[in-house]
Amino acid sequence: MLKTEMRNPDTYGIDKMSTLEMVEIINKENAKVTAAVEAVLPHIAAVCDAVADAIKSGGRVFYIGSGTSGRLAVCDAAECPPTFGVPYDLFNGIIAGGEKCMFKAAENAEDNSEAGSADLKARNFSDKDILIGISASGSAAYVISAVNYAKSVGAKVFSITNNPDSELGKAADIDICADTGAEVITGSTRMKAGTAQKIILNMISTASMVKCGCVYENLMINLKPTNKKLTRRMVGIVTEILGCTAEKAEELLEENGWNIRSAVE
Repeated sequence: MLKTEMRNPDTYGIDKMSTLEMVEIINKENAKVTAAVEAVLPHIAAVCDAVADAIKSGGRVFYIGSGTSGRLAVCDAAECPPTFGVPYDLFNGIIAGGEKCMFKAAENAEDNSEAGSADLKARNFSDKDILIGISASGSAAYVISAVNYAKSVGAKVFSITNNPDSELGKAADIDICADTGAEVITGSTRMKAGTAQKIILNMISTASMVKCGCVYENLMINLKPTNKKLTRRMVGIVTEILGCTAEKAEELLEENGWNIRSAVE
């Protein structure tokens, strides 16, 4: 049996617990997630390097998953443009069943063994691009289909899983397997497994963007003034880098088309 499908002996009695006891045991289990991620940091670092290299060579990054994994894929990809000022087609999140499944679950979508490859073909996926397949079980036919197609065109393929020795993990060039074990609620991989996946995706997108020069020290220097909060943040960044007043920083940004790099040079 898959580890993520096993019963957790520490939560057999969760239906009899007080609310405080419930959240305490959930928090205790969540503490195990960072240890599971720490165990695979070398694999994560290797994937970060490969992603950065692909981007520098003109490639794109595709995350693909079903259910929780697909929603996390879409979220991480969507957050890269406002954070790092990159084009919206650089990081691409694909969820089995399409956009509607971000809001309404369609659990059978993960069993569609043809749709994964079809979704990549529709986006003109090529050997310059990178695919990261995400599946807690490592057995989602939709994701495996996409991985096999990506391999067939010569692209590098990686996976994020939560069960050792899975079919998906074996198909990938590098498998990032965060072994989070049995869930608080048996089989509910939106919990520890999903939390680990989100942490790993954050690492991949953040580290690769740092390596591509989208961060100065620990500041987001590719921001765009798309709302009041980000406009204030841009003024603060220029103030921090140059040691000038906020008024001067705003003046410099206006003179340079609200481009932080140009404003501080």
